[in-house]
Amino acid sequence: MSQSHRSQKVADRIKVVVAQLLEGKIKDPRLGFVTITDTRVTGDLQHASIFYTVLGDDDQRAATAAALESAKGVIRSAVGKDLGVRITPSIQFFPDGLPESALALESLLETVHQRDAEVIALRANAQYAGEADPYKTPHEIQDEKLEH
Repeated sequence: MSQSHRSQKVADRIKVVVAQLLEGKIKDPRLGFVTITDTRVTGDLQHASIFYTVLGDDDQRAATAAALESAKGVIRSAVGKDLGVRITPSIQFFPDGLPESALALESLLETVHQRDAEVIALRANAQYAGEADPYKTPHEIQDEKLEH
């Protein structure tokens, strides 16, 4: 089910507020290079799912997840003050699978390019199994009818 216009606007605003907080106000040393990729809000605006990516290895991702979890209260408070809605949505952070999906897709594309190169190499030395043009032209069909 698609989001309503209002919930989409709230989600977009939450994304901006959280990104600004992580950039300036949250000073946790465990926090790595984080990018907020998407935010989704339920239709009743009571729960927000925030998706993020972290540049680095698994240890940096784990440390960043811990830092986000510990800063969740501060982030929720700032989101509530900024939004000005009656009920501040609860927030939950999810690591975005986008980088892994992109790597898998790039790997598949590389495989396709290799196979295309193999087909091109095979095609260079290929010969026709029969004649070059196996189809009869209208003139040949007419000539056969005249012979019979």
